[in-house]
Amino acid sequence: VQLQASGGGLVQPGGSLNLSCVASGFAFANFAIGWFRQAPGKGREGVAVLSKSDPSKFYKDSVKGRFTMSRDYAKNAVHLEMTNLKVEDTAVYYCAADPVYEGDYAPHYSYWGQGTLVTVSS
Repeated sequence: VQLQASGGGLVQPGGSLNLSCVASGFAFANFAIGWFRQAPGKGREGVAVLSKSDPSKFYKDSVKGRFTMSRDYAKNAVHLEMTNLKVEDTAVYYCAADPVYEGDYAPHYSYWGQGTLVTVSS
């Protein structure tokens, strides 16, 4: 199982970024996929999650209306479109997958990609 995240970078407050996570080595459609982030000195928190079968979505309250997660089954990929970025969105962002768990509690996820750094600063 491999997850490859990309798309991070430096952006000014109010700007946008699109993160991508490409999956390989497992039946992508049978896994819940989540985006998590970890800011310096803080724990890893769930940002957005797509369930596996019925593609319901979870979004952290602070990103609702600004972040949109989507799944591309043809490319075994998920995307996180982030708009109106704020300084407090600065963190390393990770994608994760699990065949059973569909929530936002990071320790319950079995597979993790490497992180991609998002820095929001003027």
